[in-house]
Amino acid sequence: MTLPSVKGAAVGRRIGIGLMYGFWKPRVLGAWRVPASGPVILAVNHAHNIDGPMLMGTAPRPVHFLIKKEAFVGPLGSFLEGIGQLKVDRESTDRTAIGNALGVLEQGGVLGIFPEGTRGDGDFASLRAGLAYFAVRSGAPIVPVAVLGSTERRGRLVKGLPPLRGRVDVVFGDAFEAGDGSGRRTRKALDEATVRIQERLTGHLENARRLTGR
Repeated sequence: MTLPSVKGAAVGRRIGIGLMYGFWKPRVLGAWRVPASGPVILAVNHAHNIDGPMLMGTAPRPVHFLIKKEAFVGPLGSFLEGIGQLKVDRESTDRTAIGNALGVLEQGGVLGIFPEGTRGDGDFASLRAGLAYFAVRSGAPIVPVAVLGSTERRGRLVKGLPPLRGRVDVVFGDAFEAGDGSGRRTRKALDEATVRIQERLTGHLENARRLTGR
């Protein structure tokens, strides 16, 4: 198994910084809560296509995101693989993607996940079990991340993007362990972990909205 490129993710972070700070005005709160080293999972709400690149450009460490395979088409696919991103088939049990994601964590890297599985209201209302599996299996802490402001208004030049130079808030929460400490990976244990995760993520989102006024 060939793991995604660590150097590529570092390059992706630099590109993200240039693009996100070049076109918008990100306000980053709580980035110090991301552990400076060791494996960590960033769990991000997902309301807009810009949320992933925004996190890549504002996170304090390079991020390997699990991204739907439909995005890996033509030159964009080669580019995403080059910057260390992970292709996942959301319609099946993608063992290659699972192995790659666990490999990132075993290497002490940062795995980025949209736990809702697809773009929606970005309110963590419906979580898939994948996040709990990765957290319990690897023992990596989860840091909740709220990206706010990406869908408030449409840009005048490009309707599908936030207004140029508009402010987007990225709020990092406190790291937490998803498991119950037993190391169990049964269906029941994962279901219980998913409930714990959902409570922490929705709580963080509420706090982030209060903090930013959004």
